Amino acid sequence: MSNQVTVTIDGKEIRVEKGTTFEAIVADYQEQYDGLIAAVIVDNKICELMKTVKKDCKLSFVTKRDSIGHKTYSRTAIMVMTKAIHDVVGSHKIDKIKVEFAIADGLYCSGHGDFVIDQDLVDRVKVRMQELIDAKTPIFKRNYHIEEAIRLFEKHGMKDKVKLFRYRRSSTINVYELEGFYDYFYGYMLPSADYVQYFDLIPYEGGFMLLLPNKKEPTTINPFVPREKLFNTLQRTTEWGIRTKIDTVGDLNNEICAGRATEMVLVQEALQERRISEIAKDIMKRGGIKFVMIAGPSSSGKTSFSHRLSIQLQTLGLVPHPIGIDDYFVNRDKTPRDEKGDYNFECLEAIDVEQFNRDMSDLLAGKEVELPSFNFKTGIREYKGNVKRLGEEDVLVIEGIHGLNDKMSYALPVESKYKIYISALTTLNVDEHNRIPTTDARLLRRMVRDARTRGISAKRTIEMWPSVRRGEEENIFPYQESADAMFNSALIYEIAALKQYAEPLLFGIHKGEPEYFEAKRLLKFLEYFLGISSDIIPRNSIMREFVGGSYFHV
Repeated sequence: MSNQVTVTIDGKEIRVEKGTTFEAIVADYQEQYDGLIAAVIVDNKICELMKTVKKDCKLSFVTKRDSIGHKTYSRTAIMVMTKAIHDVVGSHKIDKIKVEFAIADGLYCSGHGDFVIDQDLVDRVKVRMQELIDAKTPIFKRNYHIEEAIRLFEKHGMKDKVKLFRYRRSSTINVYELEGFYDYFYGYMLPSADYVQYFDLIPYEGGFMLLLPNKKEPTTINPFVPREKLFNTLQRTTEWGIRTKIDTVGDLNNEICAGRATEMVLVQEALQERRISEIAKDIMKRGGIKFVMIAGPSSSGKTSFSHRLSIQLQTLGLVPHPIGIDDYFVNRDKTPRDEKGDYNFECLEAIDVEQFNRDMSDLLAGKEVELPSFNFKTGIREYKGNVKRLGEEDVLVIEGIHGLNDKMSYALPVESKYKIYISALTTLNVDEHNRIPTTDARLLRRMVRDARTRGISAKRTIEMWPSVRRGEEENIFPYQESADAMFNSALIYEIAALKQYAEPLLFGIHKGEPEYFEAKRLLKFLEYFLGISSDIIPRNSIMREFVGGSYFHV
C-alpha cells in the first residue's frame, strides 16, 4: 500500500509522503508569494503549518497580507516576546505580562512584578527574542484535557487562563510550548520562532510597545508615532476595568455567575454617562461653541451618543439641534465610484462640502437656513421645510464620518467648533496574552444591527467589512488625535449581550462560502462568553442602538 498522497495546488498535483508537514510543502512555494505564508487552507479548512498531510487534498495558502495570516504572525510574536521576558527577568519575579491594546501598528504591553521596565530591560528582551528566532526554536502544539491544562497553568501562575478555562465547554485545550514556556492562544500559530523576522520593542508610558508590520507592508516596521489622546482614553478604560475587577473574559463570566450582571451593567452605564457629562461641561466652559462635530468608525454608537450628549447640553441650558452630514450627500448620479465601480459613499467627494459650509456659515451669521434631507431610496437631496436660525443658546450637534476633517468645515472658525472622536475601544481581554480587537466588537455590533434594521445577512456584513475598514483608515483614523475630546463607547458587558443575537446569524453562513472562516472564528470567540439578557440594559444605552429597544430614534 502506497504511503504517498496527492496534494493539489493551483490545479497541479504533487505527490508527497503521508505525514509530511504543511511547512515542508509551503517551503517550495514561498518565493512565489509576496507575504510570508502563515497557514494553509486544506479542503476548506484552515490548518497550521505544523500539521501534517493525512490524505489526498486540495491546498491553498494564507499569507501575512491576509487578516488570518497577519493575526497568526502577531500571536506568534507575542509568544516569543513573552517567553523572552520570562527568560530575561525570571518567571519567579513576574506576576503578569499583559497585552493591553493596539495603537497603530503596535501592541501596548504592561508588566507587573519585581522588575522595572526601562530601556535596558527592553534591549535585553529584544536580544533574547532574536536568539530564539536565530535558533529557529520550534513551537509545539499539544492537546491537553481541560483539568490537566488548568493544573499546568496554575503551576505557572497564569490565573487568567485558569478562570477562562472554568467556562470552557469542550473537554480539551490546545496548549503551545516554546522551549519550556507554555501558553494558550485564541487562534492559529506559526511552527517556530524564526518566522517572526520583523519586530521591534520600545519602552512607552510605563510599559512597552511591540511593533509589528501591517498587512500592506509585511516586511516593514513603521516608526512609532505616539497617539497620546487615544492612549489616555484606552488607559482610562483599562483602569476602570481594574477598578471594577473585570479585566478579562474570565472575570466577566465570574460576575455573571455570581448574579451581579445587572449591577455590572448599571455601573458601566453610569461611567459612560459621567464621561458624557464631562464632555458637555467642557463644551459649555469653552464658550462660543456653535458646532459640535462628532465622528467615529462604523458601529461606534454615534447616533445614541449624540442624543445623550444633547440631553447633557440641555441640562446646562444649551439648545442642541442634531444635523447629519449624510444629509449633504451629493445626488446619486454625482457620487464617486471606487476601483471596483461601486459607489464610494465614504470619501469626502461624496459630500457637498461647499453647500454644507455655506449653510453653516449663514447659520453662524444669524441667517435663517433651510437644511436638506437626503432621500436614500431615490438618491436625491430634498428640502422639506426644515428651517433653522441659531439663537444665543443654540448649538448644532453634527454627526458624520468626516466630522474631524477640517476640509469638511473649512469655512467655520476654529473657535466655533468642538470635535469629538467616538469609537468602541474595548480593553477587555480574553486573557492576559489574548486581546480582543476593537474591530471584532464593532463587527458584531454592526452585524446585529444590520440584521435587525435592514434585513442584511451576516454574510453580507462580513463581505462589506473590509471596504468599511478601508474607509475608516482613510477618512477617520488619521484625524482622531485632532479631536477636542474622545469618547469610548465600548461597554465591558456588550459581547455577552450581543452573543444571543450574533450566534444564529453566524451559523447561517455555510462551509464553502468566502465568509465562512470569519464566521467560524467569531463563533469560536463567542464561546468564551456567558450570555446575559438584553432586558437588563437601560433604554438609553448605546447598546440599544444595536439590539433594539432604544428610547432614541436610532
